[in-house]
Amino acid sequence: MTIKHIAVIGAGTMGNGIAQVCAVAGFQVTLIDISDAALERGVATLRKNLERQVNKQTLEAAQAEAALQRISTSTDYAQLKTAQLVIEAATENLELKQRILGQIAASVSDTCIIATNTSSLSITQLGATISLPERFIGVHFFNPVPMMALVEVIRGLQTSDATHAAALALTEALGKTAISAGNRPGFVVNRILVPMINEAIMVLQEGLASPEDIDTGMRLGCNQPIGPLALADLIGLDTLLAILEAFYDGFNDSKYRPAALLKEMVAAGYLGRKSGRGFYTY
Repeated sequence: MTIKHIAVIGAGTMGNGIAQVCAVAGFQVTLIDISDAALERGVATLRKNLERQVNKQTLEAAQAEAALQRISTSTDYAQLKTAQLVIEAATENLELKQRILGQIAASVSDTCIIATNTSSLSITQLGATISLPERFIGVHFFNPVPMMALVEVIRGLQTSDATHAAALALTEALGKTAISAGNRPGFVVNRILVPMINEAIMVLQEGLASPEDIDTGMRLGCNQPIGPLALADLIGLDTLLAILEAFYDGFNDSKYRPAALLKEMVAAGYLGRKSGRGFYTY
């Protein structure tokens, strides 16, 4: 299949980033969300990110403008009719994603590939939501999407070889590097990364060190570009908690239980960068 038109569901941080890289790579993109206000915010962020790339001379002004011209927005799923690929990039919530995937499947052609950007949920379980689940696959982009080179491509039990090959080809067309993973909670990167961040939160919870010292220790001692608590703030503490809860439920193993401090901070609305306060103040 030749993919020319890609639709992205969700204009938030991940959705607008995915839409941006698809448009820069030359694809026609339809960005869909539940309201015009959400779409306006998403496009404003996307435009700002393109301007930043132009200022850093990693993208030419003409390329940025051409990318913007390739993006249309809508609240109407009927716009998915001509898409060859739809990427769902909604909040990490199983019921929400299942509902959206059902709407997508009812709106697209039988040959359209349907993908999810989930970072922790079961591709097999999500795929069972739709008709023709052999066309369903996980494509896990990393935040910030325009900057991060990796995409995890995850097969569900039903995913066909053709769908997997198409997802790998798309990743290459976007200028990203793909790794293929099996369908287990967290896949590869988050399976390793998120428990490490959770352990850093437990170290803070125990009063063993300050946030600054924990992050400095991991940056200088392990050569990480950003400390685990600063990374948690970037990911979003609510997203981090949702991933850990998915691990805990999926593996039925107490080693994945979320730190009590993480739960308390999410309950307080301290979600990291997006709320202005997490382990640090922004």
